[in-house]
Amino acid sequence: MFLRDVWTITAKDLHSELRTKEAWNASIAFSVVILLLFSFAFDPSSEQIQEFSGGLLWMTYAFAGALVLNRSFARELQNDCLDALIASPVSSAALFVGKALANFAMLFAVELVSLPVFVLFYNVPWSAAQVWPMLLVLVMGTWALTVIGTLFSALTVNLRLRELMLPTLVYPMMIPALIAAMTITTNVLAGNPVGFGMRFLVAFDIIFTLLAVVFVDTVLVG
Repeated sequence: MFLRDVWTITAKDLHSELRTKEAWNASIAFSVVILLLFSFAFDPSSEQIQEFSGGLLWMTYAFAGALVLNRSFARELQNDCLDALIASPVSSAALFVGKALANFAMLFAVELVSLPVFVLFYNVPWSAAQVWPMLLVLVMGTWALTVIGTLFSALTVNLRLRELMLPTLVYPMMIPALIAAMTITTNVLAGNPVGFGMRFLVAFDIIFTLLAVVFVDTVLVG
C-alpha cells in the first residue's frame, strides 16, 4: 500500500512536470548559463581548475536544484490540491517520499545533462574509470539536496516569499553534505580515492531521510 501510494505521487509529479516542463527548462538553462559564466571567470586551461572543479559543479547543482524543489509543493496550491492530498488516504510519509523521488529524478536528469557541458567547458580529463564513482556521488549528493529541499518546500509552500525563503533555509542545512560532495567530486575528477566523504554522505542521507519522514506530518498538518 505504501509503495503504491509513493509510486502514484511520483508518477503524478513527473507527468505534471513533463507536461509543462517549467522547472526542467528553467533548471537546464540556468545550469548551462552558470557553467558558461564560470568558464569566463576562470581559466579552463589552468591546472588549478581541478582543485575547485567539484565546488563549481555542486554550486551549479545547488542553485539549479532550488528551481526544481520550489515547484514541488507550489504546484499543488491551485484549486486547493494540497489540501485534497493531505485529506486523502495517502499518508504524509508516502506523500513526502513520492515527491522526493520525483524531485530526485528531475534534478538528477538536469545534472546528467549539465555534466558533459562542464567537462567540455573546463577541459576536465575524463575516463571510463571515473563514471561509476561520479554517478555514485551524484546519487548520494542529489538525494541529500532533494530530501532536505522537499521537506522545506512543504514548510514554505504557504509563504509569499517562498522563492526566497527556500534557498535561505535549505543551503545552511546542506553545507555538510555539499562540502562532502564537493570533496568527493574533486577527488574523482583528479583520479584520487573518494576517501571518508562517501561514508559521511551516506550517513547524512540516511539520518536526514528518517528525520524528514518522521517530521513531515507535523510540517504538513501542524
